[in-house]
Amino acid sequence: MTGPSGGGRAPRWPVLVSVGTAVGGVLGNLISNLAGNLLSDLAVSVLGRASIALLVGGVLGLLVFAVRRRRAGREVGPEPTEVVATPATGAPTLPYPAEFTGRDDDLDAVVALLAREHAVAVLGRRAVGTSACAVQAANLSRDDFPDGQYYLDLRRGGRPRSARQVLTALARILGTTPPVSGRPDALAAAADALRGQLDGRKILLVLDNVDRPEQVRPLLPPTARTCRLLLAGGPALTGLEGVVAHWIAEPGPAEAVELFAAAGGAAPAARLRRADPRADPAVRDIVELCGRQPRTVRALGYRTAQHGWRHADVLEALRRAVQTPPHQRFGVSPAARLVTERDTAYRALSRPARRLYRLMSLTPAPVDRPTIAALAGRHPERISALLDELAAAGFVVGASGDRYEIRPLLAGYARLHLRDAEPVRARVAAQARLTRHLARRAERHAANLAVLGSPPDREWSLPLDDDPYGWFDLHQELLLAVVRVPAGAAETLPRRVRRWWFRLAVALCGWLAHAERLDEWEQVCRTVLATPTADDRPEIAGWAHNELGVLRRRRHDPQGAAAALTLAVAERGRRGTAQARMNLGLALLDLGQLDDAVEHLELSRRHRSGADRAGHALTDLGLGAAQLARGELETAHHHLVRAANTFRSLGDARGYAAALTDLVLVHAGLGEHLDAAQAGRAALREYEAVSDPTSRAAALLNAGATLLTSAPGQARAAYELLAESRRLREDARPTPGLGRTLLYLGDAAAALGDRDEALRHWADAAGVCEEVGDTDGESAAEHRLDDPDDPLVTGTHPPARSGPPL
Repeated sequence: MTGPSGGGRAPRWPVLVSVGTAVGGVLGNLISNLAGNLLSDLAVSVLGRASIALLVGGVLGLLVFAVRRRRAGREVGPEPTEVVATPATGAPTLPYPAEFTGRDDDLDAVVALLAREHAVAVLGRRAVGTSACAVQAANLSRDDFPDGQYYLDLRRGGRPRSARQVLTALARILGTTPPVSGRPDALAAAADALRGQLDGRKILLVLDNVDRPEQVRPLLPPTARTCRLLLAGGPALTGLEGVVAHWIAEPGPAEAVELFAAAGGAAPAARLRRADPRADPAVRDIVELCGRQPRTVRALGYRTAQHGWRHADVLEALRRAVQTPPHQRFGVSPAARLVTERDTAYRALSRPARRLYRLMSLTPAPVDRPTIAALAGRHPERISALLDELAAAGFVVGASGDRYEIRPLLAGYARLHLRDAEPVRARVAAQARLTRHLARRAERHAANLAVLGSPPDREWSLPLDDDPYGWFDLHQELLLAVVRVPAGAAETLPRRVRRWWFRLAVALCGWLAHAERLDEWEQVCRTVLATPTADDRPEIAGWAHNELGVLRRRRHDPQGAAAALTLAVAERGRRGTAQARMNLGLALLDLGQLDDAVEHLELSRRHRSGADRAGHALTDLGLGAAQLARGELETAHHHLVRAANTFRSLGDARGYAAALTDLVLVHAGLGEHLDAAQAGRAALREYEAVSDPTSRAAALLNAGATLLTSAPGQARAAYELLAESRRLREDARPTPGLGRTLLYLGDAAAALGDRDEALRHWADAAGVCEEVGDTDGESAAEHRLDDPDDPLVTGTHPPARSGPPL
């Protein structure tokens, strides 16, 4: 006996054939040595060459026949637990379903429809149990049809019957004239003869496995007053004239467990004392992995009881087949193979549709048609036809944005088919096609993020494929699922997948940074660091550490940012070091290490290519902020003006606004208050079209503080600017910028004569500055609280620096 996760016993016939061949060869050599000449003369004179060839061919044919017969014995055959078993004699007698369980509500509904409707159809996707439900309902209604209940399988032998064959079979049952041909008039005449025979008689006709409307259309609409027609079929019968449809779905979890237990009770070994499947939680998970398909659940329940498999072992075998990454080799267990072999709905699909269904199990989220075409390596027009076939058969469902996904109930089942039918090389090739397609599209849209730079709540008029925000929002679940591979799978990604996977991660991080989704951004970076590529190629590890450093700066953790960026500088090449050094310089600037910050920023400018104008502008912006912090206003003005001009020529509104925000402080420090006011207004205009509330809050703070110190008569206008800056920072964690905003907001309230509000703002500013470690801001707030009547001195420290966009 074999377990559900191990291989079955090896067949004996290959060993017997091998031994027989070896023994036959030895005996043949002995006989040929003893009587070679005699046998040779006899063969030539009596048998001849044709007879020898015929003899050899017969032996080979016999061997092939034995092999095929042996294989046929292992093919899928009818389970002893088949619910609807047609009589072996072929008689049209209505069968009794074996071990039928559940479906009480559906049965009541069908029986009620038969009582008042002439034609009723039990519809559902194939293999969901329409046949069993229809036959059981017919048996419950036997007493209402005393003149006869007849059953006809329209798919007997695996091939659907034509309309002529259906009418011929019914004519044989009822004793009428069969159609003489397949012409419409002949079919109509035969149908009229059947109606005449049925009129006035209480007869129930059950037509099972109706695949196409054409098979039963000549019988519709039924005109006999007392006869009833009960059909069982698929979605293709929707909308048939004169037929009332009742739809059924897969059984619920409790009913599926009951099916599993009932089938196990009919197994020969079920008389042994075993745990009740109904009380075992593993059985519920087993039937879910089987998609709650009745035929599959019954077959697995029967075999589990027959072979004495433990439910936990069956569940483990199925879970391994479903959850093991597709690019890893893993043998299919007997339990998993049994599940795939009993999927009759899957077998009814065309071969291309089955392949597409298997490959779509590689996508963990809804995908659009171009992505599906890339995954399958087929033309999009061909994919459309296959998707229609899968949707009609109930394998896939639609999602928003013209996307499709495998029904959640069948997702695990599809993975089992993928593992069983697709070799590892084919699965890896499909993964590579999917990742390459997503990486290319993500890179194109990520490149447009900085150019468009609009707020997330903008009403877009662009097509979806030209809208980077809309495209990333629509496909974010798929992109994150592809990049955030399961634990342990990142270390074993195939080489042909790894390159495109990294490019997709880079593009995705660009969008996550733009959307301020910091937790997911960090998770992607750490996933990249876990891959073998990060160990083999230091520049990739340097990229990830650089991203983590920028991320920590956004979280206002300059110490952690400096540590990560130091690793990035050590790992990246000369060109990559320029960006890492610039970010490290800004982190050191946040820590107050001004000389080291300027040194790294200068090195960053030297390492940048002359053609990298955007990079030089960012470095100039950082140098301007550093020189501003050191009090070297003329040098800071030089760098910031150069950065602003470059950003403006490149069309980078965000960088241009950041440079103008720092220029406000420079002009105010130089006593050029008019220029400071103009720079502040220009910065605020730019931020209206840029989705960056943090930098806009800094611009409002600088403009309000400068206006308050240079024009005390404009205290009301300064207060409104500072209040808006505070509003933008309300939902964020405490930062030095929030502390300075509260400090100057208190100054503005004091200038307006509201002493109580001023004291409240200064107290809040002291608490925030203490929490974030801003000692200068804390001492300034405490000084104001100790002596509120002291003249305001608001220009001793820059209110806020914008710095380069992160």
